[in-house]
Amino acid sequence: MKEKGRDHYNPGPKSETPVYPRAERPEVVCFREQCAARRCDVTGRRDFRSLQRLPRTVGESRPPLRRTEMDSETQEEIPVHEEFILCGGGETQVLKCGPWTDFNDLSVDRPKLLIFIIPGNPGLSSFYVPFAKDLYCLTKKRFPVWIISHAGHVLPPKDKKIVTTSEGPNAQEIKDIYGLSGQIEHKLAFLRTHVPKEMKLVLIGHSIGCYISLQILKRAPELPVTRAFLLFPTIERMSESPNGRIATPLLCWFRYALYVISYLVFKPCPEKIKSLICKMSLQAMNVKNEFLQMNMLEPFCIANAVYLGGQEMMEVVKRDDETIKENLPKLTFYYGTTDRWCPKEYYEDIKKDFPEGDIQLCEKNIPHAFIMNFSKEMATTVAGWLREELSKF
Repeated sequence: MKEKGRDHYNPGPKSETPVYPRAERPEVVCFREQCAARRCDVTGRRDFRSLQRLPRTVGESRPPLRRTEMDSETQEEIPVHEEFILCGGGETQVLKCGPWTDFNDLSVDRPKLLIFIIPGNPGLSSFYVPFAKDLYCLTKKRFPVWIISHAGHVLPPKDKKIVTTSEGPNAQEIKDIYGLSGQIEHKLAFLRTHVPKEMKLVLIGHSIGCYISLQILKRAPELPVTRAFLLFPTIERMSESPNGRIATPLLCWFRYALYVISYLVFKPCPEKIKSLICKMSLQAMNVKNEFLQMNMLEPFCIANAVYLGGQEMMEVVKRDDETIKENLPKLTFYYGTTDRWCPKEYYEDIKKDFPEGDIQLCEKNIPHAFIMNFSKEMATTVAGWLREELSKF
């Protein structure tokens, strides 16, 4: 016989653990879950998607953080030291990832290897901070990761101290330091002055930074470079590439017009407006940057980036096969499938000429400007290449 308002319950065979009917189970359900359970879609079915976003019971813990949230929290804990130095007569920003800010500091054990990142153009080192942090974590925080800006591409804040060197290559002014050859000598001056001679080097070049890396190997064979990773390398026929055909007239023929426009537009612009434009631009590109000043909008920095770009179009023409052949065991080339600066045709040509070389084509559809949204993916790839090399230390 049924009780009023309740179905008859047959307990079944006896067991040690009592069996409760569903309506009598001692479960305390969250009020928010009850509200969500009552919501129905147009078909009359319950909206279980909303239930998945809520704790099932009062005592149950919240779901774990997503990977992106954990990555951002981990990155925030990584120390990055900013330093401005006068190198070859040019003000230079150096961002140092890890506890090593000075290799002469005896309070910190000196590492045996330095990972050194050379940027593309514009040479804003701050754009590479997420990539450097990810790489530092993926190499188990054993080795410092440093990023150097191009000379004249970053201006120090007015209250920032500039480190000067009274002796050595840094003290000598480099001729045409803002040009392509001057930027190469600028990187050599830094390595010879600020990195101990016995410390091993891993070079990571991006875009025109790959050309600079090859020239470092050519001009300074005495440097202890063990590996060089060339990411999306612009090392040949730049003016003939799809982007080069567009950029060459602007950078070579109309560069003075670009100088005047940038000066007239940005020179009288208040710092607050520049800061707002920079923040809005970075948000639109979904880029987080903790060190970026208003250098993107400084006429002096824009002029130097345009000047360097013009020289790239004129001078980066023929691939330096001799240097590549001499250093082939150290080199890894990484080309993109949709890269308009170094198209797939360039990959096929170098692969044909150096079949025994480590020359790879990206299968992940990572763009040339990977630092915008693909730093994690690129850092994971580079860390995989580095695993065997770092196991020696």
